[in-house]
Amino acid sequence: MAVQKLYAGAKLRELRTRLNLTQKDFAAKLGVSLPYLNQMENNNRPVSTTVVLALAQEFGFDVTELGQGDAERLVTDMREALADPVFADGALPLADLRLTASNAPALARAFLELHRAYRQTHERLASLDEALGREGAQLQPSPWEEVRDFFHYCDNYIDAVDRAAERYAETLNAGGDIRNAAIRKLASQGITTRFLRDTPLRRFDAERGELSLSALAPPETQTFQLLVQVALLQQDPLLEATLDLARFQSDAARAIAKLGLANYFAGAAMMPYAAVLATAQETRHDLELLAARFGASIEQVAHRLSTLQRPGAKGIPFFFVRVDQAGTITKRHSATRLQFARFGGACPLWNVHRAFETPGRFLRQLAETPDGVRYISLARDVSKTGGHFGAPVRRYAIALGCEVRHAGALVYADGLDFSRDGAFEPIWISCRICERMHCHQRSVPPLEKTLTITPDQREVLPYQLE
Repeated sequence: MAVQKLYAGAKLRELRTRLNLTQKDFAAKLGVSLPYLNQMENNNRPVSTTVVLALAQEFGFDVTELGQGDAERLVTDMREALADPVFADGALPLADLRLTASNAPALARAFLELHRAYRQTHERLASLDEALGREGAQLQPSPWEEVRDFFHYCDNYIDAVDRAAERYAETLNAGGDIRNAAIRKLASQGITTRFLRDTPLRRFDAERGELSLSALAPPETQTFQLLVQVALLQQDPLLEATLDLARFQSDAARAIAKLGLANYFAGAAMMPYAAVLATAQETRHDLELLAARFGASIEQVAHRLSTLQRPGAKGIPFFFVRVDQAGTITKRHSATRLQFARFGGACPLWNVHRAFETPGRFLRQLAETPDGVRYISLARDVSKTGGHFGAPVRRYAIALGCEVRHAGALVYADGLDFSRDGAFEPIWISCRICERMHCHQRSVPPLEKTLTITPDQREVLPYQLE
């Protein structure tokens, strides 16, 4: 098997800039010539083994990051954007997209931002959005999408916030009861915590120094909301500094992101990084055992596992997604090569959609994408009640998965047959960019294929692909 060459010019430039070194000084520390470094930074040459070793020894650089980063997800996002009908004649070779993502990531992001603005404009016009009729209205990306992309391209790991949450958990000395420990600490700071039946999930009265939590919410939700308020009260300078670096385009996006960071802190405090990583490895990522150990829900545990990407202490690279009953993706993150549709629903062959049919059960699936990468996916429904009879029930399904090369670290892989090709179901991101010629669940034809219509012959699909 041929060894894949490693091109990481953007990562090398980023590291050199961070260290404030000239190309000449950087080349000297790596033990290579200046022209050779220049060629590596421009992806004209692969990164050599000598350079990889020097990066680790000289700078303590986590060399696993060289083969990761934004390139693959940028390629995926560009392919999906180019599948938009507006680019009917604009399909680009995959090699060109990979070259753009590796050598000009800023240009790739600018293109995606432009396409997102176009889609938003198109959707507003289609729905006769009043905002376009207001004087001085400006086109901006959806705040939700902007924040979602922020976490997406941070690998869903925010180092400063994660470490702050871990330090906070250590100061509590909770002894397994983080909720009551946090309540006692707030009380020592003059803040009273009350559990009421007729209150929202969380309400804070700053003047009275009173935090109210819903007595009808599950214990793990109460703990999470308690820690969210702790983040907003005690970690405000850190959250604001992180938001300053992100440079969001609207106040709405910044406000949404701040709450997202507070939620991140809450999850990281409930499940501190080192503790949850060690327990995950010990239990072979058994979600139920992890939930019991940390007093968390299955969804909270699955989401937390997808954030374990701390340099030098990384967990398994998981994908995590949550969908509603209409198939709309409401949460998404992937540290794997598998990405999710930015527009529209997910692949209908994916087991996350079947989870609604089997409430309370874990569904396992072996899947393969058109690029030949194989995954193991775990799906389960998640119901969220209002806490009393007649209250509306919110129903979602979540999926957590990784490449099959990590299957040995998952208890859910036990008993599955990885040797049989037929055991792997064909999935992909969305129909618009799926290259498979024969799929009984295809909703729309792929952009890059030619359609043939035969009026006197009808198969599963009303057209043939060439």
